[in-house]
Amino acid sequence: MSAKKILVVEDNKMNLELVSDILTAHGYEVIQASEGRQALELARTHLPDLILMDIQLPEMDGLEVTRRLKSDAGTSGIGIVALTAHAMRGDKERAQAAGCAGYIAKPIDIHEFTGIIEGYLETVSREQTS
Repeated sequence: MSAKKILVVEDNKMNLELVSDILTAHGYEVIQASEGRQALELARTHLPDLILMDIQLPEMDGLEVTRRLKSDAGTSGIGIVALTAHAMRGDKERAQAAGCAGYIAKPIDIHEFTGIIEGYLETVSREQTS
């Protein structure tokens, strides 16, 4: 079976590299985007199994990117998990309303991170087969 493909959308270079390095070390294929328009293009081109979406992005925020992906028939089935450092009251609800399957607050716990990602991948896989 081929490696699961994960698109990591993060404008902070250090966070992008940390998340990517952890996922790569655990056998995932990682695609990187640092802004919303690039994320839309890469999602449509690569059709990843999961997208980790930073909420605070320049030009187009992660929730708008999520809404656009979810309204596109070609990408609507991709699981998207919000990733944000600014956990404000209501953020989780706004992320879910935009179409995110879940929510991970930063800073991430590097020991639990891959287990959380595996759980989301299993959930997305079940939803696609049902």
